[in-house]
Amino acid sequence: MRLWSHTLKMHLPMKLEPYEQVDDTSFSTTAAEIVERRGPPSRSLRNGVGLDEMDYLDVVYRFQDCGRLEEITLQAEVVTLGNVAVPFASLAAFIREHDELVFERAGFVVSPLYGLAFDPDQPFWVTALARHCIGEWEALRV
Repeated sequence: MRLWSHTLKMHLPMKLEPYEQVDDTSFSTTAAEIVERRGPPSRSLRNGVGLDEMDYLDVVYRFQDCGRLEEITLQAEVVTLGNVAVPFASLAAFIREHDELVFERAGFVVSPLYGLAFDPDQPFWVTALARHCIGEWEALRV
């Protein structure tokens, strides 16, 4: 059962433990475990960078062929990092102030410290990354 849908425009806060967990989903979670917990996705596809996507409308999970969870993308008006809650509207400024390794690729702000990527012009989508994904984002030549 979904807590919300695209049409409701309701976005719960994202609780992020960088490189470890988003809300109650660990980066060690398998696709089968997600399907067991949430049911079949609304849409499944292979994206342009060769990852398998499971789209539940409120959250998208992306996996490598080997089954490793790479990214978790969801809409979050607030991102909670430890005991700090950062509104999406302030997220870019917060990241630039606190992560000296921050960089931009293809319009996305990418934070190696917090393990996330987002386009400040596309509220409220935030992508949490597995640790090894940072190098892939750095290598983008866009």
